[in-house]
Amino acid sequence: MPYHHRNTARRTLALALAATGCCAALTGCGASQAAPQSGKAQGTTQGESGTQSRPPFASAPAAPRPTRSPVPARGSGSLAGRTVVIDPGHNSGNFRHSTEINQKVNIGTIHKECDTTGTSTNAGYTEASFTLDVSHRLRDLLTARGAKVVFTHDGERPWGPCIDERARIGNAARADAVVSVHADGSAAGNRGFHVILPAKVRAGSADTAKIVGPSRTLGERIADRFARATGTSPANYVGDGTGLDVRDDLGGLNLSTVPKVFVECGNMRDPKDARLLTSSTWRQKAAQGLADGIATYLEG
Repeated sequence: MPYHHRNTARRTLALALAATGCCAALTGCGASQAAPQSGKAQGTTQGESGTQSRPPFASAPAAPRPTRSPVPARGSGSLAGRTVVIDPGHNSGNFRHSTEINQKVNIGTIHKECDTTGTSTNAGYTEASFTLDVSHRLRDLLTARGAKVVFTHDGERPWGPCIDERARIGNAARADAVVSVHADGSAAGNRGFHVILPAKVRAGSADTAKIVGPSRTLGERIADRFARATGTSPANYVGDGTGLDVRDDLGGLNLSTVPKVFVECGNMRDPKDARLLTSSTWRQKAAQGLADGIATYLEG
């Protein structure tokens, strides 16, 4: 090979090695982020949020894990220094641990089951899978805004946690806001979302007097932004069209000492709502609505 050709080859090799080193030094070069898997049947007993019983397809396979990239946060407000606790409703392993989850815990007003299995769509997509998926998406959006996010569980436990423990986690974190993510299990034809707010309760270890006001504000902000982001309407079967429902029988609310709400994102037992809840695109919109509502509340 002529001398000048050898010099050209050496220069080409050096440039290639340098480019390889630069790419190796970059964090996340070409990486993708997989969304964690996440997912109440209509029944006759009242559970910790809506109407519940054992899912008809308790052992049905969970929905496939979609691949997604982080979604940039909307708005310019920073949530740095604020703590949000996300409570993914139920646990996919609860149906295997009926003895444990049926044990009663004190919620101030009454004793109630530790937890329930949650509901599912007619095709077997479980509420536990739905809530964990939306909760992960919500966490991504809130952390992008600078918030510290704490989960009550992340699907790592065989069952639970119990409803009283879920409340204690939010209290211990001194959360600025706690949102418990759910989907309802009402009759077909009942459609839409609603936000459950704590009633004024003072009984036993429960005293919600200090959180009733701020929790309502949190709930109103979420209801507004959730409707905007998802394009869905407030429930047509509870809340008189407001998207808000006040309850005194939920341990997760009764035992909370920090602002907290439950969000029933839709009715899994209605075919039209079920098509939304099983859509990864719609679940991202649901997470966006929750994030926007929380941020609006925290930013004042």
